[in-house]
Amino acid sequence: DLDAAIERWHRLWNIGPFVVRRHIALPDVRYRGKPSVLDISAAYVQAGDIMVELITAHGMSPNLFNEPGAPPPYSLHHVAHFAKDFEAELAAHEAQGEPVAMRALTTTGVEFAMVDTRARLGHYLELYPPVPALAGFYSYVKKAANGWDGSNPLRRL
Repeated sequence: DLDAAIERWHRLWNIGPFVVRRHIALPDVRYRGKPSVLDISAAYVQAGDIMVELITAHGMSPNLFNEPGAPPPYSLHHVAHFAKDFEAELAAHEAQGEPVAMRALTTTGVEFAMVDTRARLGHYLELYPPVPALAGFYSYVKKAANGWDGSNPLRRL
């Protein structure tokens, strides 16, 4: 329950505001090499120097949030990283035995990947190319938190 998670995080750590996107459209998803569907809603919030993303997966399609061995709910699921050379970093992980668990394309044409680093790190690694629009979104969330007065903890996109 994304709304309950937002309320809990706001109450426990007094962080905000939470920038919320519901039912994020991903027009092209490949899960474990096969075409798939992933329907998620997410809330983004800045906690000091770290952006936190709370996620709810909708539906029953096999995905990274419900696959066997996935990190349990209410735990660290993944860490995101801007890859200087996206394809080279993916290849390096695969060479180390860390497969690309999912590749997807956003509606704005940004490709990203989730690498299965659970054996080594205990969570997935999300890789993005260094795209200005995505860096701008991260900056937007961080700026919203700077000087936030505690009011209006929920902002919808």
